[in-house]
Amino acid sequence: METTAAAVVLASGAGTRVGAKLNKVYLPLAGRRVVAWSLDAFARVPGIGVLVLVIRPQDRELADEVLAEFGGDVELVHGGDTRQASELNALRHLAPRIAGGRVDAVLLHDAARPLVHPQLVDAVLTRTREDGGAVPGLAADDVVGVDAGHLVAQVPGAIRVQTPQGFRAGPLLEAYEQAEREGFLGTDTSSCMERFSSLPIRWVPGAPENLKITYPHDLVVAERLLAR
Repeated sequence: METTAAAVVLASGAGTRVGAKLNKVYLPLAGRRVVAWSLDAFARVPGIGVLVLVIRPQDRELADEVLAEFGGDVELVHGGDTRQASELNALRHLAPRIAGGRVDAVLLHDAARPLVHPQLVDAVLTRTREDGGAVPGLAADDVVGVDAGHLVAQVPGAIRVQTPQGFRAGPLLEAYEQAEREGFLGTDTSSCMERFSSLPIRWVPGAPENLKITYPHDLVVAERLLAR
């Protein structure tokens, strides 16, 4: 039996802060839709054998258009009311393959980070298989603390977390099912795993260009970076 990793690209948020009526992951970016860049990056990593795109039902036509241009094999899953619910839907979709040992690791990625590159994906996957969990991040030198309403010195060791975040598939599914039962809502994948799993989570050096499209100017920055 061949074992592989699955990548889950989350595209089921609205992204209202970018100021467009369209879901931001379907906005144009350097000749393609934003989400297409992430799908392409994961497809270039040999260790990723399953690619799942989590979408809003109302975005189905846009997703189909992206996949028709993409040409690769991508499985569609409908998202939930929260990011965590969307991740759980994807994990339940993968559950038979996780239980059967065909999928040993899952990487979860925000579609709004279109500049992720295959080298970072591969680094996260390698560390996930070695240690159980891996999260990319950059030193957050501009993060400061607050004490009694006043800004204080920089917070030592602060990390700006990125995606994809990778975990061993079985413990990841178990943790999310337990979180669902207990009504726990985490801030991201790693926060849920820290609460409900004993897996170690290792830092992987993130990439400065792996920015998240949140505001209109982020699209401009991403376009310039891609032009290089």
